[in-house]
Amino acid sequence: MTLRNTLTLILNGGWTAEAEVSRNSGKACLKAAREEGWNAELLEVDRSLPEHLIALKPARVFNALHGQMGEDGNIQGLLNLMDIPYTHSGLLASSIAMDKPTTKHALGHLGIVFPDDIDFRIEDDRIIPDSGGAVVVKPRNDGSSIGVVIARGADHIPAVTFWPDDTALMVEPYIPGRELTVAVLEGEPLTVTEITQDRAFYDYEAKYSSGGSSHQLPADIPADIFDCCMEWAHLAHQHLGCRGVSRSDFRWDHEAGQVYMLEINTQPGMTATSLVPEQAAYCGIPMNELVTRLLEAAQCD
Repeated sequence: MTLRNTLTLILNGGWTAEAEVSRNSGKACLKAAREEGWNAELLEVDRSLPEHLIALKPARVFNALHGQMGEDGNIQGLLNLMDIPYTHSGLLASSIAMDKPTTKHALGHLGIVFPDDIDFRIEDDRIIPDSGGAVVVKPRNDGSSIGVVIARGADHIPAVTFWPDDTALMVEPYIPGRELTVAVLEGEPLTVTEITQDRAFYDYEAKYSSGGSSHQLPADIPADIFDCCMEWAHLAHQHLGCRGVSRSDFRWDHEAGQVYMLEINTQPGMTATSLVPEQAAYCGIPMNELVTRLLEAAQCD
């Protein structure tokens, strides 16, 4: 029996805020895998996942999950224990990259510049940053821009009840400028995309709605800024030990002349409007080949 004839399960869905994005990624990857001859099936993830895996006995898993549980090392640890090869990064890289302050600590010594963390306190359900000016308040371990708030000052920050009770928050200064992103595939950075939209930042709706944003690739930016983004994305991918594909997001404050890394995503979106398939296609790697390459590289830690 050939590799493609054995059962491949594409994990998608789940119960987190990013479940619907994951389902869209899963459907797109299922279509690509089947068109390339893989015996692939979708599996909606729930808390009975171990029992499903025992019953189905997949030869490998394509991890199309996003956010907590699927992207933070939990699923990776389960698949390691069950000796089921899976796509994308392993347990350690996933858990570090998912937590934004931990990512900063892990990569800051490499010369990669991140926005500073701003200390804050909570009084009467209000978030009070220790410094003035515009700030970004966001969950420290969620993706897809879910729960991100840009505020002109402390008076404009919502009460903590705006976020679910168990949300761990962080505060950073708002960085004006342009949104840039770089995908890294199998250790090689692909290109730089600039993202533009009418909203204040690249939010959930802009990311996953048709026409929600415009992507220019390669980005029309100075060569030194382009090279900086490519280098930092490569450094982050390699230093954290990422596998398969990752995507690093940046903010370029062109007036100050400074690039900031915002985060690295170990489970980037794979939908029809997603940045990674778009960059791969620009580099001559169509969606079907991208999915196949990720499946062929599936492994446990």
